[in-house]
This record gives sequence, C-alpha cells and structure tokens, in this order.
Amino acid sequence: MTSGHTTARDTTDEATDGPGSNARRQDEPPARETEAEEAMTAPGTERALLPTATGAESLAALRTMLRGHGVLAVVAFTVLVAGTGIGLLTAPLLGHIVDLVVEKQGAQALTVPLVLLIVVALTRGAATALGSALVARLGETVLATLRERFIERALRLPLERVEAAGSGDLVSRVTSDVSVIAKSVRQALPEFSRSALTIVLTLVGLAVLDWRFLPAALLAMPVQVLSVRWYLRRAAPVYAEHRVATGALQHQLLDSVGGVRTVRAFRLSDSHTGLLDERSRAARDLALRGIHIVTGFFSRLNLAEFIGLAAVLGTGFVLVDNRSVSIGTATAAALYFHSLFNPVNAALFLLDDAQSAGASFARLVGVSNLPAESAPQRPGTPVDGSVKVSALSHSYVPGHVVLRDVDLEVRSGERVALVGASGAGKTTLAKLVAGVHEPDGGQISLGGVDTRELGAEGVRRAVTLISQEVHVFAGPLAEDLRLARPEATDDDLRAALDRVGALEWAEALPDGLATVVGEGGHQLTVSQAQHLALARLVLADPPIAILDEATADAGSAGARVLETAALQALEGRTGLVVAHRLPQAATADRVVVLDDGRVVETGTHEELVAAGGRYASLWAAWSNSRQESTEQGATKG
Repeated sequence: MTSGHTTARDTTDEATDGPGSNARRQDEPPARETEAEEAMTAPGTERALLPTATGAESLAALRTMLRGHGVLAVVAFTVLVAGTGIGLLTAPLLGHIVDLVVEKQGAQALTVPLVLLIVVALTRGAATALGSALVARLGETVLATLRERFIERALRLPLERVEAAGSGDLVSRVTSDVSVIAKSVRQALPEFSRSALTIVLTLVGLAVLDWRFLPAALLAMPVQVLSVRWYLRRAAPVYAEHRVATGALQHQLLDSVGGVRTVRAFRLSDSHTGLLDERSRAARDLALRGIHIVTGFFSRLNLAEFIGLAAVLGTGFVLVDNRSVSIGTATAAALYFHSLFNPVNAALFLLDDAQSAGASFARLVGVSNLPAESAPQRPGTPVDGSVKVSALSHSYVPGHVVLRDVDLEVRSGERVALVGASGAGKTTLAKLVAGVHEPDGGQISLGGVDTRELGAEGVRRAVTLISQEVHVFAGPLAEDLRLARPEATDDDLRAALDRVGALEWAEALPDGLATVVGEGGHQLTVSQAQHLALARLVLADPPIAILDEATADAGSAGARVLETAALQALEGRTGLVVAHRLPQAATADRVVVLDDGRVVETGTHEELVAAGGRYASLWAAWSNSRQESTEQGATKG
C-alpha cells in the first residue's frame, strides 16, 4: 500500500537550501524532475498511448457485461414494443376522423375516436416512460461494471506505462470518456431504442394500410443508407483522432499547470504556451471537422425526407383517384411517413453520439483488457524486514542510466538514510525497492525473497512508500485512515494518530475523526496531511517503510515535528529514508551517499564526517550556513 502518489523529483539536501529552512529562495528554480518526467514533458516527445480496443474486443466486452441482465433487457424491450405499438394507432384514428368528416357523419361520430386518441396518448406515454427507465437502468448497470473494471485495472498499471502515455491520456479516459458514455447511456440509448422500434413498427403499419405505400416510403432508404455510409466513413476516424487530441491537450494542461513553478523558474512560459496553443488548435480543428460532417449528413437526410414524402403523397393521390383507398387511409399513410421523420433523424443523429461513445468505450475497454500483473506460481514470504540490492541498474530513457550497479544491504529493523544531490538516484532507488518501477538489471530481495518471487502484490504487502506529496481523500478522516486497514476500530485509529503525535489536532477538528476532509471538506495543512500519511503507515504495519522526502514541504518547524513523528512511525520496522534535511540523516543508523547513480559512501554519521569525503563536505556546508544564519540573527537583534 502506498500512502500517496510518489513524487518524481530528487531535491537537494538542506546544505544547498539555506540555513535551517526547507523553503526555496524565490530566485532559485525548483528541483528538477527525474529523467522519466523530463523525457515525457520535453517538447516533441512521442507518447506511447494506452491501448484502444478493437471493434471485436469492444463487442466481446459488452456481451460479457450484459450477462446476467437478460430478464431486465427482455422486460425493457417488451414494454417499449407495447408502448410504440399503441402509439401507432394514432395515425389510423386520425385517418378515420378524416373519413368521418368527408362523409359528414356529424359531431357525435367524432366522440369515440377522440376519446381513443386521448387513451392512446396516455398509454403510450406511460409505456414509453417505463420502457425508457428500464433501458436506462440496464445501461447504467453496464456503465457501472465498465467503470469498476477500468478503475480496478488502471490502479494497478505500472507507473512506467502511465508515464510513457502521459498522465493526460489516463485522466481523459477516466473523465471525459466516462462522461461521454454516461451521457449516451442516460439520453441516447433510450431514445435510440424508441426510435428504432418506431421505425420498424411504422413500416409494418404502412404495409397493413396498403402494401403499395411501403415501397413508396422505402424510396427514401437508398439516400439514407448512402448518407449513413458517407457519414460513418468520415466520422469514425475524426472522433477517434479527437479523443486522442483531447487527451494530448489534457496532458499538456496538467504538465503546464502542475509544473508552473518549474515553467516560470526556467522561463519556459513561451514554449508551454506554444504547445498549449498547438494542441488546442488540433482539438478545435478536429471538432470543427466533426461539425462539418454532421451538417453535411443532415442535409442529405433532408433530401431523403423530401423524396419519401413526395412518393407517399403521390401514391396516395393515385390510390384515392382510382378508389383503391379512402382519403382517410391516404392521410394515415402520410402521417405514418411524417411520423418517421423524428425517429429516423433521431436514430441517425444518435449515430453521432454512438460514434463518440463507441470511441470512448473502446478506450476504456482497451485499458480494462490489459493483462493483469503476473503472479509467481509459488509466491514466497519474507522472513523479516531486510532489504538487499545487488548490481542494480535502471534507466528511464534508453542510453541515460540513472542507477549503475548499486549494491546495498539493509538489516531488518535498521534505519538507513539516502543522501545525495539532485539527480543522484535516491528517489529512483527508493521506487525500485518499493516496486514502483522494474529495474533494468540486478536483483532486489525483501526479507530474503527475490521480488520476482514475491510478485507485485507481495511487494506491496511488504513495503509502504510515503512520498513528499500526500493525497487526502475526500470523506471522513476516520475513513481516510481506514484505507490502510479497513477493519481498524476507532481505538486503533486513535492509537495510530497518537503514536505519530497527531491525535491532539485530529480530535480538535470540528467533528473529530468524523470530520470530512479533502476536496469539499476541511482542508488539512501540509504537516497534518503528512501526519495522516504516517498514521496510515502505522495502521498498515508493513515490515519495510520508505519515506521519500516526506517532511520536505512542511517548513523548518513543521519538518522537525514530522521527523519526530517519522521516527515513531518507523519504530519496529526497517526504514529507508530519502533525506532532505541532513540532521534527519544524522539520526539514522546508517547513511548511504549516492552520486551519479552510484553508492559512493556508506557508514554512520560520525564515521562519514570523520572520513572527510562527500558526506563530510555536505555536512560542513550545512553547518557553516547554519552558523552564518545564527550570526546574522544576532546582528539584527
């Protein structure tokens, strides 16, 4: 379990930040991102998008989701057929009224047909409403299944796969694509079902009136078929491209807004504005192409309506003239065909929504169909909390090695601090041990068991990683904590909070542990959010914990409080700490210094200071900056 999303950057030690402060100077650029994020955000970098399902795969997935809902589908279809069939009685009744008027039967003769028209309208309305509700319920059930499958798979995607596609690709699928399908399920699906049934049953009604009306009405069909073929051939690729373009735009927005400090510090505003403009124009141009196609589609449908109605009226004139049918029957036929305008246009217009929903459905199914994480046939069980890394190497971009033949052993229960300059590989090593990334070479063992024998699930049970950026989930604070251990009692929650020194402020919240936090609720401070993450760690109780600069953003005073909380949370378990503050490293059992992806020093704080190497230089720089700060404060005083 991870308590929050890991950050993808290695920040400098406090020795480079200034005396006793975690805050960066305003003129100092933020610490750079890791090589992976730099590669993904670099202009012109090609993204390996997440897969999109084929048509056959989408249909197979839909059939799977519909299993077990056959009764609901049959009942919904039956009710819609009944409502549509009853509604078709309107045209014959109106035709009968025309005949009564032509024959001058008097006002009394119109009473019964008019009453029947009212009954038909009410019955049809009730049946249509019920049928539409049942269809919508079926659609919502399928949508819920699709959402669950997508989320379940998306949460287990390897981070490398998400980074290769760009976060915007995944975000656009879980937001805009789901919204498109939801809109289609709630609006388009019931409307399309009613329209399709109306078309079929109306054509049957025309044939019942007089079979010669049917071929006249069908003269419109060739134009409609050609129009649909013309539309589908052009619309399908445009909608698919528009989805990709929207994902690229969201990816760029996330990069530009999320990395605004880096953009400003390195004066990248113009290049990011240019990329936003380019991707916005691409999405806009594809949307306009789609509108142009839809406009051309409906102009062709209007021509089909003209041809069909002219043919039906002409046929009615001929049949009435030779006394084959009455004026009322011809009127009913014309009304039947005219009543086809809306359902035909609606059904064909809904092809627009269907194309868009189909493209979105394929994108969601593409992620849902990704193979599950491979599990070892005989998963091992760690015997303790030890960590052993042998000849470990890793690169985010081919040819750009981040870690080189790293060897490291951490005894069970030992607390080790990772120290090094930005880009030294501290965070990468922490992520590899936590199973966030797969190493390119070498071996990682947890509790004496190779991580390949543990499998991804086994690694997650053995290691908890807390990053610099902690997500506070929306909801009661108690439920946020129970994400780490769902069966935890209120006493367990209070004990975990008390252990990390957070119980006092937690109980002081407006509703205590029942206080709603996160988006739309009570906003926690940075220190409180990190306290929350450390309490989750205590509840999860893994044998190995990794703190990736988990106290870096809290400010000096807050960082010292959190460092104490971190020590309490790590008690009784193996701790691997990516140290932001050198005093934090000084309290560790052992310090490991990385430089350019290699371990260059290892030992206790005292041993490394006495050795006069890289760590000693960092410690001397920190000590001098602290002394200067003290002298400046005394002078000002």
